[in-house]
Amino acid sequence: MASIKASALMVLKLLPAAYAAVSEDKFGESLEGALGTMTCGDLKEIYKQKDCCGSPAKSVDMITVPKPPTMLAGTNVCEGKKVSLDNTDCVVDEVVVVLEQAGANITKGYVGGLDTGDRAPITTSYLEAGLCPVNVHWHLGAEHLSVGQMDTNGKGPGVAIGEMSDTKSRRLADMVRQGLRCHHYDSSDPKFTTPYDWQHCIGMTVGETYEVHWPHSASGACGTPNQYQTPFYDGVFCMGLEKLGIGLSNASLADMVQGNDGSPVLSSKVAVQGQVFTIVNDESYYYPDLMRGWIVEGEYGKDIAKYTGSTTGGSRNNQICSSYSPITWQVDRKCHLISASSFDKMCADMKLQRDDMSGDLFAHGAREVVATNIAGNNLQRL
Repeated sequence: MASIKASALMVLKLLPAAYAAVSEDKFGESLEGALGTMTCGDLKEIYKQKDCCGSPAKSVDMITVPKPPTMLAGTNVCEGKKVSLDNTDCVVDEVVVVLEQAGANITKGYVGGLDTGDRAPITTSYLEAGLCPVNVHWHLGAEHLSVGQMDTNGKGPGVAIGEMSDTKSRRLADMVRQGLRCHHYDSSDPKFTTPYDWQHCIGMTVGETYEVHWPHSASGACGTPNQYQTPFYDGVFCMGLEKLGIGLSNASLADMVQGNDGSPVLSSKVAVQGQVFTIVNDESYYYPDLMRGWIVEGEYGKDIAKYTGSTTGGSRNNQICSSYSPITWQVDRKCHLISASSFDKMCADMKLQRDDMSGDLFAHGAREVVATNIAGNNLQRL
């Protein structure tokens, strides 16, 4: 075990384009000292493992990253800023009593059955709208339905769509619902079946589908060390309700968030990017900065659906709805391939944030696709 541990530590210290961050429970003891310093002997051993002896010009898939003895100190001003709104019944006495929900059917031509009135999604980029990303997290399977891309005919290595996933390898999560899947998975292709040696993400599986969400807010601690937060609600509400244009009346929080008191609707100030991936063990699909937002390149981020909905997750379904509505959703209609190392790099970056983001290093459960009667009728294309 000692030799395995030492080898793993050396690899962690030189992750491809990543940082040497690891949770203490990875090996059952504190690794702060070991990761804080690296001996010349360690470097020599890696040099030999990479067959660099006699080949000083050989390229390797690793870089070294300095780890200073101290980090910028400060206070997480976003901690505890979440505005708590309970889930609620979607329908009472056969009447819909909530605002529009997510994740919806985003297939081209689909129209939801809930009249959103003048509530509309952000149609520009979120940067242009004055929002910044405040978190990144992902769900097991897709929450959004895009027929032919991620739907009930998708394939993957885990449990059936709609079933609860075993948590034995998901130490930080409860049983979670499996969402929709993409159509890429091929059990005869090694890139979908070759295991990846995860160092930072927890409970992830090569070949599986995951929907990544990047919540954005006009009230985030944008451009500061406190920008990224777990839970994401802390980031969304960090700088105060006034930044969202609400909180200026004596109405209830729910009425303010939903604009019932005359406040601007939340969909102009809070939004989510969504992109769906199938993970492969293939470095030709490596992207180094997945934490910061979705990929816009070629077919990635090309066909975007926009609508207003709500927060999602396994605690909501078509009977129990989210009170955090309306918010803007911009979701890529196409499913894409991404390397496992891209996700692991993202998790490594998450570990470097001032806030503790360990609660988002694993996949969350997927909400079932929103029924037509609670899906907004304002779906647009970007």
